[in-house]
Amino acid sequence: MTALPVATPAQTGGWLFAQLRTRRLELAVTISAGLVAATASVVPVTALGLLVDLVRDDAAPSALLPIAVVVVVAAVIGGVATGATSTLVSRLGERILAALREQTVAIALRLPATVLDRAGRGDLLSRVGADVAAIGTAAAEVLPTVISAVLLAALSVTAMFGLDWRLGLAGVASLPLYLVALRWYLPRSAPVYARERTAIADRSQLLMESLQGVRTVHAYRLEQRHLTGIDDASARARDLSIGVFTLFTRFVGRINRAELVGLATILVAGFWFVRSGWVTVGETAATAVLFHRLFNPIGMILFTFDEIQEAGAGLARLVGVGTLPVAPAGTVRLDKADLTLSNVCFAYDERVPVLQDINLRVAPGERVALVGSTGAGKTTVASIAAGILRPRCGTASAGGMPVDELAPGIVAIVSQETHVFAGPLIEDVRLARPHAPAELVRDALATVGALDWALALPDGLDTVVGEGGHPLTAAQGQQLALARLVLLDPAVAILDEATAEAGSSGARALEESALAATRGRTTLLVAHRLTQAASADRIVVLEHGTVLEEGTHDELVAARGRYAELWEAWQSRG
Repeated sequence: MTALPVATPAQTGGWLFAQLRTRRLELAVTISAGLVAATASVVPVTALGLLVDLVRDDAAPSALLPIAVVVVVAAVIGGVATGATSTLVSRLGERILAALREQTVAIALRLPATVLDRAGRGDLLSRVGADVAAIGTAAAEVLPTVISAVLLAALSVTAMFGLDWRLGLAGVASLPLYLVALRWYLPRSAPVYARERTAIADRSQLLMESLQGVRTVHAYRLEQRHLTGIDDASARARDLSIGVFTLFTRFVGRINRAELVGLATILVAGFWFVRSGWVTVGETAATAVLFHRLFNPIGMILFTFDEIQEAGAGLARLVGVGTLPVAPAGTVRLDKADLTLSNVCFAYDERVPVLQDINLRVAPGERVALVGSTGAGKTTVASIAAGILRPRCGTASAGGMPVDELAPGIVAIVSQETHVFAGPLIEDVRLARPHAPAELVRDALATVGALDWALALPDGLDTVVGEGGHPLTAAQGQQLALARLVLLDPAVAILDEATAEAGSSGARALEESALAATRGRTTLLVAHRLTQAASADRIVVLEHGTVLEEGTHDELVAARGRYAELWEAWQSRG
């Protein structure tokens, strides 16, 4: 399995900078609000130093009133500015996250199927799921705290130098200890957090595979094997999380030592400076309080560092999806077209060819069925014809144009793995053609024989179906997929075992639906039921990735070849 790429720090930073550059005004307003909040929080501390000096000088009580007013005003302004900063940062972060999520999903939907197959859909789901959640939490809760803390720390250091440059130097004397702690921690933490996110993605992949294939797991009594695999993946994720926490705890210890050294340096140096007459007691006290107040913003940054690192790792994974090359969507439109595969070969694994020298043409309006034993390459041919897979050699074209240069909707595929989307049934069908009039939707449903049962639903075509909605049978879900095909009205239709999930009871009705949906349309049909193949204009038999024979149903039965064997076996099933 080949994982999806993870962006480098330079790529991640470049993407984030580009997003911020498009939101300059919003960013400027956010930083301005943060600066006002940080400044307002420093004012009471500097006022405290002035108060100490006034008391030491036996100043009149009336001299304290202006200081009290300043402190109250600063507190009010600080509270308003802090609230505004949190709101603005959250809003900015959520908008950037929304842009990233939409970009990731848009790219993922256009990626070649082979890329997702190699990476595993669990990796992609964990990125748009767990990673987006981690970034969302950081944007809403952590980022406002961190930005406020950084601005407060910067303003506090500036204020220390403003009181007296010597006190400022004493305050930053412990800075090398902080830098050493960071230099020790950052190179060690980033790889650990990246491995932790990857381990969580691996666990998601195993869980998804086990749940999606639960029937197969039960059928082959593989429950214990899958549980063991999930346990092992969970244990790896747990151990990495413990390692992350242990590393972080050691980092906090180093920061605490730096805080101790810094505060002690200010108190000792301040005592000497006061004795030397260089500074006042109030200035020294204010500097000590300012430095001590740094513990809180530094602590906030440190104790949210876990979330920051997780969000950073998730951001790199999401931006990494955007680094994948995606072919631009085609623009050529056709009303009628043939479908041609010329000298096509393909392999999922370069060592094992799946298709070899496939030559196939479906004339405009012709209906051609692909048949063959399991593993013959039928679905691969259908995927190449639809432009989902790209051949290793040869070409797939419609109307003389490569399928990947055609506009969306010219070639459409319906597979047996259909999905009923959550929402009103009419909107489910309209996915093929947004804003289509209700009458066209009704006509599409009527064409595939689904209108009667759709109107009989509790709310008719407005009935909510899909997850959490009114349940539909497999055959009904397949009819919705065929109705989307009719509404889309493609020049070329490809049905990849589109009636396989119906079950024997609804097979005949669904075959009639498929026939009606593709009538008069250039159609390539992967036949799960040979009765579908028998009604096709022409049949192509695949075996071991090559075309073994082709002709009409009667011609192939008379030839007594592979198709005749398959037909005889099908007939013997009753």
